[in-house]
Amino acid sequence: MNLMLLLQATGELAQTVTNAPAPEETKMSLWTMATYGGPIMIVLALMLAFGVYLFIERLVTVKQASEEDKSFMNRIKDYIYDGKIDAAMKLCRDTNTPTSRMVEKGISRLGRPMSDVLVAIENVGNIEIANLEKGLVIMASISGGAPMLGFLGTVTGMVTTFYNMSLNNSGTIQLSDLSTGMYQAMVTTIGGLIVGIMAYFAYNYLVSRVDSVVRKLEARTMEFLDLLNEPA
Repeated sequence: MNLMLLLQATGELAQTVTNAPAPEETKMSLWTMATYGGPIMIVLALMLAFGVYLFIERLVTVKQASEEDKSFMNRIKDYIYDGKIDAAMKLCRDTNTPTSRMVEKGISRLGRPMSDVLVAIENVGNIEIANLEKGLVIMASISGGAPMLGFLGTVTGMVTTFYNMSLNNSGTIQLSDLSTGMYQAMVTTIGGLIVGIMAYFAYNYLVSRVDSVVRKLEARTMEFLDLLNEPA
């Protein structure tokens, strides 16, 4: 009889456990995760925002510099052969591209030795390249500095963890004593790596685009010099 009662009680207990509602699964949002990172996450967020702005601004600038009129050099050649120097200068000013500014400087030095013309064009070219590369140093700094800030957050988070442990005099370490510092350590590391990786790829992409424009400027410089050296 006792055995029958024990089996019945066990069955009822199993049925109760089966019908018990499952605990609700809590999900952490990105914003909640970021708040655990502390003040370092604010710095990383500012670096990310500035990096995105700088990338878009530089991308637009480089794209504008890479655009050129394919008939520009042919028209310059025709004007120079016809002796219409003023018309060639006006075309350069109206076009307003790095190539046109370099060619304009070269035209302004016509009649001087070829070495003087080349030096004048190269000086303008160096200025144009410097304008294209403006801000790339900051992008490189973000790509290298963001992970370091993330690791700094890791260290400060571990310090917080050990400090909370030292304040516990009960001899029993609770998870709540460790969670705050561990959250900060992990979240700042993730944030720093994300910002650094994005800035790294953005920097390399911009460098490749600038190099492409530089090669175009060099090609147009050689084309202009060949134009001047051709027999009339």
